[in-house]
Amino acid sequence: MTTSDILKVTPLKGLRGMIASNMCRSLNEAAQLTHHAVCSVDNMWHRKEKMAEQGVNISVEDLLADYVVKALLKHPVLNGRIENNEISIYRNIDLCYAIGLPGGKLLAPALFSADQHDIEARALARRELLNRAKEGQLSVSEMKGGTFTLTNLGRSRVRFFTPIINLPQLAILGIGETYNEVVIEEGQVVTKRRMGLSLTFDHRGVDGGPAADFLSDLCREIEGE
Repeated sequence: MTTSDILKVTPLKGLRGMIASNMCRSLNEAAQLTHHAVCSVDNMWHRKEKMAEQGVNISVEDLLADYVVKALLKHPVLNGRIENNEISIYRNIDLCYAIGLPGGKLLAPALFSADQHDIEARALARRELLNRAKEGQLSVSEMKGGTFTLTNLGRSRVRFFTPIINLPQLAILGIGETYNEVVIEEGQVVTKRRMGLSLTFDHRGVDGGPAADFLSDLCREIEGE
């Protein structure tokens, strides 16, 4: 292989270098473990369609954020940060959204007090965050704040993955592909929509059992149980 075989060279510095450094620091500092779960999203889709009929257009990510907030209120042990050898659990849910931008930029700005918004206000705030991220107008506090992060690969064919924690936060939830699965239900062959979810958490601050309880309750919220 020679230099003539190289299509493109990108120096690992600037923003790309900062992203690389943060990723390595996260993996080096945190005891990261990932739980995976499959949940049915038929009820979530029905909710989305019903809201659309009422003139309210909400994305799947906005719906999932709503369920995540509800699950975090039940399991606040995931809503925190580790700093200065202290585990801090927060009352307010400052929800970060991982955003991939052209040029290899990866940002995760925080929507502060997401639990104080209803789903429509939260969706509007998320869109405003995305627009300001594209325009480079995010504040330092938005970039460094946050108590929990959502990252979405739902438009790809990836069902499960291992998201890297957004330090110093305790956990990050990865949203995977939505797909159809044929199942037997009450003796009938039916098709169900399924979604893969991946929760990475810092084992220094959260044990496997409480993390599994959070993910299980999240699935129950999504499934409408």
